[in-house]
Amino acid sequence: MEAAIVNFVLMVPFLIIGVVFSRGKGASLIAGYNTMPEDEKAKYDEVALCKFMGKIMYGVSFSLLLFGLSEILNFPILLGVGIVLLFVLIIFAVVYSNTGDRFKKGL
Repeated sequence: MEAAIVNFVLMVPFLIIGVVFSRGKGASLIAGYNTMPEDEKAKYDEVALCKFMGKIMYGVSFSLLLFGLSEILNFPILLGVGIVLLFVLIIFAVVYSNTGDRFKKGL
């Protein structure tokens, strides 16, 4: 039961960050983007990048919800689904955001 509580507590910051990103704000929280020089940052569509990361944060929150529900309901398949979802989200986010110049302005 304690594991479920931990998962639900961890889920809250991801939801809050997801809401912030979904509004197109909080780009300084995105690793890699926040370390770019200002002239490099100007080449990127900050709002589109934030909205994409917001969707990823909602997916991570849902994974954490599945982890907690798995513990509460004693239904281990939910843990497996949550783990697979989390890994797929991470791989998708890394590949999608780093290929095709999707977040560059004017393309």
